[in-house]
Amino acid sequence: MRDLDEARELLYVIRSLEILMTSGIGLEAAIHSIGQGGYGIVSEDFSLIMTNVGKGRSMEDELRRTIAESKYAGYKKMLNTLLNNIISDTNIIDTLKTQGGREEEIRTDKVEKYIEDLAGMPESLLTFGMLGPIILSLVGLFPQLMGEAGAAVGMSMEQGMVDSVVAGGLFITLAGMVLVGLKAHFKDPGL
Repeated sequence: MRDLDEARELLYVIRSLEILMTSGIGLEAAIHSIGQGGYGIVSEDFSLIMTNVGKGRSMEDELRRTIAESKYAGYKKMLNTLLNNIISDTNIIDTLKTQGGREEEIRTDKVEKYIEDLAGMPESLLTFGMLGPIILSLVGLFPQLMGEAGAAVGMSMEQGMVDSVVAGGLFITLAGMVLVGLKAHFKDPGL
């Protein structure tokens, strides 16, 4: 679950860091600003980093600890970028722009895949929701439609049995519609 939370907030954090640092704010102040809240698990991580730095631990050690705890590869890359900036004073703004672009592509691909996966859902709901009850109503009317002819052919059914079949069929139709809805819910990319 942590990796989903990291992935959900990462693009916003990267863009925020990029904006803050482009405007002249240093790395430590930018981490402190994001640690104030609004970015879910990333804010919690950054807040813990700043709390531990305030207790005397080094920023490098705290970033390494957070890298070890993180699950999502993109988040680890961003943290490594921050660590590399501290160690060797790299051009962090261009690196963050590149990583932000990559995260946007990943997010766009996930959304497109989600849309493709749901392409057949309206047809499935139409099939379950419209055709199922129509067919079941015809089954329910079958004894009245056939009358004596049904008995002659050997297809007579008691009305109670027909009612049971129709009720069971309607329940199965409803269950099918719920399953199609759950399919949409569970395929949600969480963005």
